[in-house]
Amino acid sequence: MSKAGRAKPVPDFGPEDFAARTGVSRETLARLKAYADLLKDWNARHNLVSRNSLDDLWERHFWDSAQLAPLIPQNARTLADLGSGAGFPGLVLAELLRGRVAVTLFESISKKCTFLEAAAGRMNLDVTIKNSRMEAWEGPPFDVITARACAPLPKLLSYAHKFTGPGSVCLFLKGQNLGAELTEAHKSWKMETRQISSQTSLSGAILEVRELAPHATPLP
Repeated sequence: MSKAGRAKPVPDFGPEDFAARTGVSRETLARLKAYADLLKDWNARHNLVSRNSLDDLWERHFWDSAQLAPLIPQNARTLADLGSGAGFPGLVLAELLRGRVAVTLFESISKKCTFLEAAAGRMNLDVTIKNSRMEAWEGPPFDVITARACAPLPKLLSYAHKFTGPGSVCLFLKGQNLGAELTEAHKSWKMETRQISSQTSLSGAILEVRELAPHATPLP
């Protein structure tokens, strides 16, 4: 996302600013710092995230991911993060929800899975990492499904539907094209939605989706 479409950045927003926004403990912040250091090291060789975004890592990636944590239902016990990439938002949420929610990260690119395994190890974090395509999932549903910069909404919903069950909630970090994506998605999908303003992007939003089901016949 371009700087023009994002909220005015806090100058030098760093780990202490992140801690102030989220209220995380010193121990949690230390583990997230270790994750950030590992990402910077790996990114020099593997380009896991945009190199320009490393200058704004704590706001653009960590805080952007962490803003989903308060939206996780208290009774949720399982979470699937689709297209986890470098671990945003899934690995950040796994740390913030440590001991409360079992997190599974789905990523089809092997080198990114290797990084996720290394980062989880560095953080002493128990997560499940699936090196597989989302459309291949045949397992049980999850209470929460998350995604960030994964796919346009109509395609993302087709992926997410395989992970949902009664009572599941989807939380998607979306950009300025959300309105058009929703219009297109409603042609194929029935759903209850709520849009929550992003805390890191003037034009972005968090899309909450419940009761996701395909139309028997797609609308024209």
